Amino acid sequence: MPSARDPALTPLNAARPHAPVEGLRVPTIAATADATLDHTLALRMQTPGHDLFALGRVQSLALQLARIQNGSPLPFDLLVFDAPQLVVFAADHGLADEGISDWPQSTSQQHVAQLLSGAAPANVLARQHGFDVTVVDAGLAAPIPPVARTRPAAVLQPRKIGYGTRNCLLGPAMSLVQAVSALHAGMDVVRHLPGTVIALGDIGVGGIASASLLLSRLCGVPVVDAFPREDPGATSLDDTLHWQRVDKLQAASQRHALAMSPIHALAAFGGFEIAMLAGAMLQAASERRIVLVDGFVAGAAALVARGLHPNVGDYLVYAQRSAAAPHRLMLIHLRAHPLLDLELNTNQGTGALLAWPLLLAAQGMLDATA
Repeated sequence: MPSARDPALTPLNAARPHAPVEGLRVPTIAATADATLDHTLALRMQTPGHDLFALGRVQSLALQLARIQNGSPLPFDLLVFDAPQLVVFAADHGLADEGISDWPQSTSQQHVAQLLSGAAPANVLARQHGFDVTVVDAGLAAPIPPVARTRPAAVLQPRKIGYGTRNCLLGPAMSLVQAVSALHAGMDVVRHLPGTVIALGDIGVGGIASASLLLSRLCGVPVVDAFPREDPGATSLDDTLHWQRVDKLQAASQRHALAMSPIHALAAFGGFEIAMLAGAMLQAASERRIVLVDGFVAGAAALVARGLHPNVGDYLVYAQRSAAAPHRLMLIHLRAHPLLDLELNTNQGTGALLAWPLLLAAQGMLDATA
């Protein structure tokens, strides 16, 4: 286990103040900590002959969900899961031009088309669990192929900031204006959706590399440890190709050595989908919604969001630890305990929906004792 001085536990953005960024509006987010509520509900859930915390992680989850809904708009009584939403943000990355992924950029459009057609694994689970699905074009580099919709599937929202980010080896992935615009767009998407639960996923070739650079910069993790040895879902990499990719990411990190704050690191390394994910988390938390976070790239967005407002972490439920090895380091930094560890190789919200029955179990355990 890492020590208290492990850099993965001490974000660089916590070590120094940063000047505010012009135009950035971070919503007010209330902390949810309430020891009295926790004790009251733990007693309520206790069954004769069992310890106070006999239900372990399920009980911890139930208490977190109750804290989120406490005071919204009334003191907590029963968990309410109304109109759950899955929102998947899609964008491409200029860094993909450097061959840092086994997949061509056209894969992003194919995955979006699959979601829109209703044929993706996330669609199957969304139908099973009653989630509405929204796919947001945050910055795809090419048009989405024609889609045959043969069943209830997903709504497409065009929120394009650009046709993919720029190559961060050559300059910032996006301008500060674009980063702020993407954050605000993510907030706006959530603001106009109903429901008490928002599950978040992502699509985008190059997103793993971008998330790795953010993990490295915001948590002090060496690039070599922040970048997965294999892209989730891709073919096995030989050592030469892997180290070539690490060298390119290290060069990108060194080029933007002064981008230390969450917003400046976001602008330096991208991507548009990560920025919108972070904005979505901030807005959902400000409205006391439950946020299900799925995977490594969405975890990088959580790093950014928590850097912009620490209280957002109270509202984030980490659905799963992905097959990407650095995701474990990221979760340590976030002090997060994912609900599942299934070695998933997809970030499209599939893990969030697979974890949903655990939230239903927590709801049942809590509400049955009301």
